[in-house]
Amino acid sequence: MVDLLIIGAGTAGLTAAIYGARAGMSVKVIENAIYGGQVIASPSIENYPGIPNVSGADFILNLYHHAKHFKADLLYETVLSVNLLGEIKEIETSKGKHQAITVIIATGAKPRKLGIPEENQWIGRGIAFCATCDGAFYRGKDVAVIGGGNTAISDALLLAGICSKVTLVHRSSTFKAEQIQLERLQKKDNVQVITDTVVKELFGDSSLEGIRIENNITGKTSTLLVAGVFLAIGAIPDHSVFAPWVQLDSSGYVIAGEDCHTNLPGVFVAGDGRTKKVRQLVTAAADGAVSALAAKEYLERKGDNTQ
Repeated sequence: MVDLLIIGAGTAGLTAAIYGARAGMSVKVIENAIYGGQVIASPSIENYPGIPNVSGADFILNLYHHAKHFKADLLYETVLSVNLLGEIKEIETSKGKHQAITVIIATGAKPRKLGIPEENQWIGRGIAFCATCDGAFYRGKDVAVIGGGNTAISDALLLAGICSKVTLVHRSSTFKAEQIQLERLQKKDNVQVITDTVVKELFGDSSLEGIRIENNITGKTSTLLVAGVFLAIGAIPDHSVFAPWVQLDSSGYVIAGEDCHTNLPGVFVAGDGRTKKVRQLVTAAADGAVSALAAKEYLERKGDNTQ
């Protein structure tokens, strides 16, 4: 039995572990793979306050050691099922069963990929998922943005002010983005929009040099020379194990406000898996702190009620 069990060891989960342990709670963190989440593959982080430049691996390593310093217990197990009702939460994993008074869900969301061969080898070497995070690395270069929603249009607008040329590639002729965003994009002289088109291949030597694209209607293929490709085709939160218990929105994100409270007492959510507008390292860390302190407050209220 622990005071706080955190599921997920990314930026949000590890920050929650630090705050929870420092607040005097007994803390376990369960991670099914390697700690760190998406950011561990990033070659450079330049937008985390107070740290001008750090690799994703070093950033996460520091968080990991920080959490260990305060005696948080990190376990590498896969969560198989949970029971989040009642005063004692029960979590069954690939290695056994755990009980906790409070739980923080910090499993995040994975960016949706193109699903083409050898895609993974270009992540961090030409493929990026966040224009706000990585756009500056492509200053003065030609890039492509893949997608047709608000995120894709916002990314293209941001990159238009940084890069030499931006090509927006969308698989359809209709856009899910807001009309006002599309109108802003159309006013950019250095933005090209290609519709009814998908990416078929990525190529380059030590870094990405271009993509081969195909028109869905004509079948015609062409080559686009770009130094970077920003994927903005959505994210995939994996909350299936929690679905019977916590409320999810239509996209699978756990419904919670800035206080990180879910619909269940003693159950909180932190990081990219929460319904929110901005998903950045700094907001994940903020969620981690908020959720851990909320868990501490919940424990204190329970203690007061039993006296």
